[in-house]
Amino acid sequence: MKLIHGDCREYLFTCEPDSIDLTVTSPPYDNLRTYNNSSTWGWAEFAAIAAGLWRVTKPGGVVVWVVGDATIKGSETGTSFKQALFFKECGFNLHDTMIWEKTGSGALGSQLCYAQNFEYVMIFSKGKPASITLISDRANKVQSGKVTVNRGLKDGKGENRVIELKPYGKRTNIWKIDPQKNSDHPAPFPEQLAKEHIISWSNENDIVFDPFMGSGTTGKMAKILNRDFIGIEIDKEYFEIAKQRIEGTQYNHPLNTDRQTALAGD
Repeated sequence: MKLIHGDCREYLFTCEPDSIDLTVTSPPYDNLRTYNNSSTWGWAEFAAIAAGLWRVTKPGGVVVWVVGDATIKGSETGTSFKQALFFKECGFNLHDTMIWEKTGSGALGSQLCYAQNFEYVMIFSKGKPASITLISDRANKVQSGKVTVNRGLKDGKGENRVIELKPYGKRTNIWKIDPQKNSDHPAPFPEQLAKEHIISWSNENDIVFDPFMGSGTTGKMAKILNRDFIGIEIDKEYFEIAKQRIEGTQYNHPLNTDRQTALAGD
């Protein structure tokens, strides 16, 4: 575990390039929160960090970017979309656009709109992801076992193939996860969200990175899952919270705690 109190931009342009397997992070959202007034956040800061992430990410590495938009004068800012396009300009592939549905969090957003209850989870990759372990915990509606299917034309002409249906299929890209509660940080990252993305896009002993470490959720889950971790936090108060939280965490492999979560899909 390497924990750094400081500005992540300094690390992104001084550390070894092509050194990070996976980044799991959530940046400030359109200055919706002040975070103890410890930093400024705007397009210039974002662009530097996105370019730095391209520099440090290994070929085949992944960046998980959890982001939302503010509503200003009746219009959503669209910042999340602008950021996604800039990541692509840096060279990243937009591997998947996922949705984190905040279950149980109540109505959010403008009273003139439908209740806004989700955030985007952008999955960027530097080329084809080197590690993909798709979580398979969605129960199949049909009975598992060997079945014959026709992979030909609509009239039935074509080759018959025998495939084996598994009891569980890979989940969709909309994840329903409760927001994290009872935290000293104003925007805590859900442990389940961090855990399952670390499982999905990395292997044991890979390096997981969080340039906006906050209360240390990504680091805690990286340690539990036996990954190395580098975390950076600019605010001194939150850095100390993250440090104590991560140092107090013990390794506990998911195969021993959550069978379905650790199942790999095709």
